[in-house]
Amino acid sequence: MKFAFAIVASVCLTIPALAQAPAAGTPPKPPTAQHQPGTPAPVHPPSQAAAPKTAPTEKAGSSDKVDPAKEAAIRHLMEITQTSKLGDNIATYLSGQVRSGVSHGIAPDALPKFMDAFNQKFAATGASSAVTNAMVPIYARAFSMEDIQGLIQFYESPLGQRVVKGLPDVVQESQVTGVQLEQSAALNVLKGMSDQYPELKQILPADNAQPGPGADAAPSKTPAPAPAPAPAPAPEPKPTPATPKP
Repeated sequence: MKFAFAIVASVCLTIPALAQAPAAGTPPKPPTAQHQPGTPAPVHPPSQAAAPKTAPTEKAGSSDKVDPAKEAAIRHLMEITQTSKLGDNIATYLSGQVRSGVSHGIAPDALPKFMDAFNQKFAATGASSAVTNAMVPIYARAFSMEDIQGLIQFYESPLGQRVVKGLPDVVQESQVTGVQLEQSAALNVLKGMSDQYPELKQILPADNAQPGPGADAAPSKTPAPAPAPAPAPAPEPKPTPATPKP
């Protein structure tokens, strides 16, 4: 029972880690970086000061009933922006999480057969298609028909296709860089507080070894090559004895 619970917890709780690592003690939040083209922006609970907006062509209470022409346009937009692959990408990620979780309890030689059976049964649930279907009314609430048509026109252009191909890598690299910078800054703050809170010194990583004084003047491990010997002086010519006259 504990083993099964650990697998489910691993699958459910690690999904937010794809976006960013939240601070300890705070619930995971979606990334604040610009979302990929065609994908809906992170959803935040509506505040009392601002009521949720609806598309100009949609009436409140009818958000789940999308006009067939608008639905077709939304699905076309999702295809050219590759947003329709979101369900498949999530399924691939979850499959990897399940494999990592069950590998602690299933023999290595039986793991491939188990994963084949799991992937077949999971695909049969139609969860990936359900993700795409669920996104249609989300798009419909966020964008009018004119918005969808304008987005299609842009993403079908050469620039739009370059955005589709390049922006995901830009967003991912930016998030990784941002997390590294934030973690480094947080670590420096904690190290600065370690004098006031000595218990931090037991959990913080040790500083990198710094070169001692005079390290630059230390002799190199590889000895310098010996100077080439000076060439020996050429022998002086000896005088030739005179030949006696007859």
